[in-house]
Amino acid sequence: MDDNFPVEQRIDARFELKRKDFELDINFAAPGKGVSAIFGPSGSGKTTLLRCIAGLEKPDSAHFTINGQCWHDAHKSLAVHRRPMAYVFQEASLFPHLNVRENMAYGWRRIAKDQRKIHFDDVTTWLGLEALLEHQPQQLSGGQRQRVAIARALLTSPQLLLMDEPLASLDANGKAEILPYLESLCRELSIPVLYVSHSPEEVQQLADYLILLEQGRVVAAGELNTLLTDPLLAISHFEDAAAVLEANVIGHDKEFHLTSLAFDHAQVSVSYNGLPLGHKARLRICARDVSLALVQPQQISISNSFPVKVVSIDPDRDPSQMLVRCEIGGQHLLSRITRRSVHLLKIEVGKNVYAQVKSVALMK
Repeated sequence: MDDNFPVEQRIDARFELKRKDFELDINFAAPGKGVSAIFGPSGSGKTTLLRCIAGLEKPDSAHFTINGQCWHDAHKSLAVHRRPMAYVFQEASLFPHLNVRENMAYGWRRIAKDQRKIHFDDVTTWLGLEALLEHQPQQLSGGQRQRVAIARALLTSPQLLLMDEPLASLDANGKAEILPYLESLCRELSIPVLYVSHSPEEVQQLADYLILLEQGRVVAAGELNTLLTDPLLAISHFEDAAAVLEANVIGHDKEFHLTSLAFDHAQVSVSYNGLPLGHKARLRICARDVSLALVQPQQISISNSFPVKVVSIDPDRDPSQMLVRCEIGGQHLLSRITRRSVHLLKIEVGKNVYAQVKSVALMK
């Protein structure tokens, strides 16, 4: 377990469950706030783990504490209705006879006034539901229905939010519609979120901490950027492998419609977004969009270039490619380049090079 989190600010989970065709043997610690993504392929045990946490599955042995409160151990197991959590499923399952406001209020009205820690108007704003309150469920898009389902769950004032692939049933447009709202929501929430997904993009966009599962076991758990850029883990070799770095807004260039952000001694530009100076933002940089140079590039169209240090070089899935992990100011990014380029440029561990980034995605 990770001892970096104090007991009153962490989640400890240990579950053992044996079935005829599947075995869950889980042991991890996670921070007691922010979004911890549970990521893995289908059949790795993600949903089973969430159901154990919720009390919907009966494991053979279990221990679960959250921020100093024990829900399950060898001596007790809280009933499902006694666990102060909310569960968001893949399908919204709204009450068809109630409008949006009434669906949202369903759980809120069942919570004593002095126990309401999340307010109706706040949730409405976070999830952009102001104009939809009088709509019926059948009038909503898939993304809108899921936003209402999340709002309804939050209005029970849970101490833990469980989200089981909440975007899985949505098409590309629905996902694009709801992701910005989820980003905003995750920034505002003071409660921890366990977010199950098999989408690297969702994990990169929403998570602070990452728990990787394979075949019912935890492969690795740790800070998001550390695991995304670890060449020993399969996720760093995916086609859409990316690093997520923290940066601060330092300026705007309205003439060219650009916003500048800085991390360590590096600076990058993205499309103008109007964020206030000093705002801490997240940058997503895909490995395929990073090339390396031995000298500072001049007179090229790629404007984002900064010095980095090579910390590892590993074979990629494609035998013609190499995955180069680079460090800048304690953060890491990946570069996917050809084996030939590594040879010709004599790139080696410890060497200082320049990263040229073709595309940077800003995640507010």
